[in-house]
Amino acid sequence: MSVALRAQREERLARAATVVEQCRKCAIGSTRLNPAYGEGDVCASLMLVGEGPGETEDRLGRPFVGRAGELLDRMLGAINIPREDVYICNTVKCRPTLNENGKLRNRAPDPAEMANCRPYLDEQIEIIRPRVILALGAPAARSFFGPKFSITRQRGQWFPGPLDIPAIATFHPAYILRQTGGELTAMKRLVWEDLKAVRSRLDEIQAAPALETEIFQGSLFE
Repeated sequence: MSVALRAQREERLARAATVVEQCRKCAIGSTRLNPAYGEGDVCASLMLVGEGPGETEDRLGRPFVGRAGELLDRMLGAINIPREDVYICNTVKCRPTLNENGKLRNRAPDPAEMANCRPYLDEQIEIIRPRVILALGAPAARSFFGPKFSITRQRGQWFPGPLDIPAIATFHPAYILRQTGGELTAMKRLVWEDLKAVRSRLDEIQAAPALETEIFQGSLFE
């Protein structure tokens, strides 16, 4: 990827992040501390999309930096992908909350919030043009695959995502952290299979240009 193209993408994302900073389409735009627009390699082959920022993400203005983010880093490391080599964002950029006895609690984004924020997500995908999208959790998966998507039955399956980019879903790291005992062991096994599928698809995509070059240069027929 050329230096000029990388700089162009960084500039476009920075402008988009400024628009998100000023956005007040939803009530959560006024209750959040900081939007967590997204971060990572602007030329990444892999984009990870979660549902929404939590308390730590809201405080720091970055996606996946709490306990779930630490687990996500380990998940990526298991398939030899450094966090800095991917692009990470969420379906909504502001923290969705519930007020319970004066204390804000995390909740899943509602359909209206996801619809209001969807243009920002679509713009990120259009700018970065990842080769693979990994949706983390049911809300993110349903934003791509429709409201009837079942994370328990359909995770690990490939679907055409935005711009026909291959997309797959797995369980959200925060959900994994809530499991215990046998449920946790079983879920780790499922997530590991999903991660291996992502690694395999990325390897296939990266190998294709090399094979094309080899064929073109005639080395396969020598």
